[in-house]
Order: sequence, then structure tokens, then C-alpha cells
Amino acid sequence: MIESFKGKTAVLTGAGSGFGLECARIGAAQGMNLVLVDVQQDALDRAAAEMQAAGAAVLARRVDVSKATEMEALAAAVQQRFGAPHFVFNNAGVGCGGLIWENTLADWEWVMGVNVMGVVHGVRLFTPMMLEAAQKDPSYRGHIVNTASMAGLLTPPNMGIYNVSKHAVVSLTETLYQDLRLVTDQVSASVLCPYFVPTGISQSHRNRPADLAAAKPTRSQLIGQAMSDKAVGSGRVTAAEVAQKVFDAMAADRFYIFSHPKALGNVQSRMESIVRIENPADPFGERPEIGVELKAALRAA
Repeated sequence: MIESFKGKTAVLTGAGSGFGLECARIGAAQGMNLVLVDVQQDALDRAAAEMQAAGAAVLARRVDVSKATEMEALAAAVQQRFGAPHFVFNNAGVGCGGLIWENTLADWEWVMGVNVMGVVHGVRLFTPMMLEAAQKDPSYRGHIVNTASMAGLLTPPNMGIYNVSKHAVVSLTETLYQDLRLVTDQVSASVLCPYFVPTGISQSHRNRPADLAAAKPTRSQLIGQAMSDKAVGSGRVTAAEVAQKVFDAMAADRFYIFSHPKALGNVQSRMESIVRIENPADPFGERPEIGVELKAALRAA
């Protein structure tokens, strides 16, 4: 667990908005060195200016986290500027909805590249740096937080590609936690599973690369986008509140971080169906009207 963040270094992907930006704000207030990473240059510039004005030492890099070479260059720059980081927030993420058979290969490559490989690169590049620092300094403490989603613990319909990517992040992070426990007591990990929180995730197509351009949206994708915009936009828990939960979890070495613990009833239903060898439970069991609305919209003439 990290007891004090002052003078420590944080690497934050998706730092231009949402959870990444809010964690940067907390980090700046705590006296951390900040490595700000985003694919959207204007948002990155604004974040860097804000954090520098707050007194933080900042390294800002425009990076596509899905690209191994860009992430490798980032890791080298971090090592040169600040040394091994203490907090790595693999947070950059994108969304893509619709019926799962309607997703194009480009959809899969884009979402899995950012949501899964972005986390993979963060883990494979920064974990060895952190473990080396731990070996050299008994007082060193490090923590990796990967952003998944409640969609990594559930399987809501009409958003399958996103579900698949976030289930992968949950599994990766749980394994990372167990692997770290084998080799060190100085570096730990957590997984963040937010539900509907107002961030830029529902508009992530704004940063979709041209070589993975979207096809003309299908009806199910248009319906999914509209429902996502409504749900995310109406969220009552703020990104700032979730960011504080991230810091609290690191201080307590708590693995699972939830924005909406009450939504765990749906997770319990899913797990009980598995254990009982029953067909999958209604993923909207806590709010069945959502499923009713979606089915009606998809079946309408």
C-alpha cells in the first residue's frame, strides 16, 4: 500500500478527460510527479497546463496506447525523467456497441487494441521497472490500477465487443495481482469497475484512427449509442468521486474498486447462475426496464 503520494510518480493514460484527468488533479494536489498520456492532443495540452499551474512536475506525451512502439518510447521517457513510477493507471478506453455479429473487424481491432493491448503494454513495460525499484529500495511501494468496467463482470446485450474487452482486463488484473503476490510485497494491483459515470467514453469515436474507420452504423449500433449517451450522461456519481476511490484503494491495498456497489446484485445473479449451471441471468435484473426498452427498440418494425 502507498501511504504517502508526495514526491511519487504517476503514469496516467487517458489523462485528458474522465478518470485520468481527475486522478491527475488529485495527484497534483498530493505533490506527485505526473506523466500525462492521451491520444487527443488538445485535451492533453489542457491537462498538462492545468497540472503545471498546480505546481506538478509534468511529462506529457501523445500516445496511442494500442501501439507497442509508442508505449515503449513512453516507458523509456518515464524512466529517463522520473525513474520507476509508483502509480500506473492503465485507464485509456473506448466503447463500441451493437449486436455482436454486426461488429466489423475494424471495430474489434480498435476496441481490443486500446482496451486490452493498451493495458497489456502498460503492465509489461512498467511492472519490471517497479519490481526493479522494489528490489533496490525496501521502502519503495508501487501500485498498478487497470480500468475495466462493470461490463467486465456482466454481459449486457448490444455491447458485446466492449464486454469482451473489459472481461479481459478484469482477468488480466486479477492474474497480475496473484502473480505480484508470488514475487513481492511492495507492488500491488487493483481493477477499477465503474458503472455509468459521466466521462468521455460514450464519445470515444472522436479519437478513432482513420485506418480503423467505422462502417455505416447499423440500427442496433444507433440504438446502443443513444442508450449509452443517456445512461452515461445521467450518471450521478462523478468522475472526481471515482478518482478519489482509486487513491483510497491504493492506500488500503484494496483490489476491487466500484463506483456503484449496489450494481453488484447483477454480478451476484450472474455468478449464481454459473455455479448452479443455469442459463445466464438477466444482466438488467436490478433495473429490468432497461432490458425491456432495448428489446422493444430492436424488435420494432
